[in-house]
Amino acid sequence: MGAQLCFQADAEAEVPPETLCFHAQAKGAQVLLDARRSTAYRLATFCDGIVFSQRPVRPGEHVVLRVLGHEDRWLGGLRVGFTRLDPESTPAPSLPPFVCPDLEQRSPTWAAVLPEGCALAGDVVRFWVNRRGLLCAQVNAGPRLLLRKGVPLGCPLWAVMDVYGTTKAIELLDPASSAFPTASPWALPDETPSDPEATAAEECAICFHHAANTCLVPCGHTHFCGCCARRVFRDTAKCPVCRWEIEAVVWARAPPAPRTEPGLPVREAPLGGETHECSNPGHGT
Repeated sequence: MGAQLCFQADAEAEVPPETLCFHAQAKGAQVLLDARRSTAYRLATFCDGIVFSQRPVRPGEHVVLRVLGHEDRWLGGLRVGFTRLDPESTPAPSLPPFVCPDLEQRSPTWAAVLPEGCALAGDVVRFWVNRRGLLCAQVNAGPRLLLRKGVPLGCPLWAVMDVYGTTKAIELLDPASSAFPTASPWALPDETPSDPEATAAEECAICFHHAANTCLVPCGHTHFCGCCARRVFRDTAKCPVCRWEIEAVVWARAPPAPRTEPGLPVREAPLGGETHECSNPGHGT
């Protein structure tokens, strides 16, 4: 009987935790969540973007997110950390506009801003508390960053994020997924022409600033500027719109080419070196 109880306890301890998503009610006044509560978008201004995980996070468990949107007109960006504040018992109107320092001063919260330039559109950010109480982070395949010390581990800790300033939108990812490689799957040039600023009708769907001037091969989606397309290709190799595997990124607006017969694809200069066809097929509309 004792052995059976021990076996049951071991089996329960091995049950994987529920996939992280954002808490449905405890969120800043400017935050809009998608139906799966995996994406948080800040509607306006630069603050009121606090969001929480829906469950406590275990020591050593990584919270993984992707930065989906970036706004250059603000200073400072994404804040990440952990809190003892249970979002289930936290009314949304009671949340302050900032995690740092407001929420830290009002509650047992430990958070920090990521270093400048470390949370741009397309970047994959991991953060966690290790068993020594250190708040750590990693951006893409970069070095581990020590953000805070002295995070207590004796009580449940919920992940807290502030979609602040230059960070416009974030998406929680499954740490067990293989959909976001930490190494570049394709050799892209380090130096490329700077992306032009866009009008409202042609702006990049990620940074909302530069012109959407690239085409993803083979799906044909053309919603991204060169900088954001390269980041997505480097970090995930999946189209943000349809999730198809990206084989190459090419310029969607090439110099004028000789006329072709109706329906024939146009061959364009790629960002990387080979030639690929970008005919913007029906799947990519």
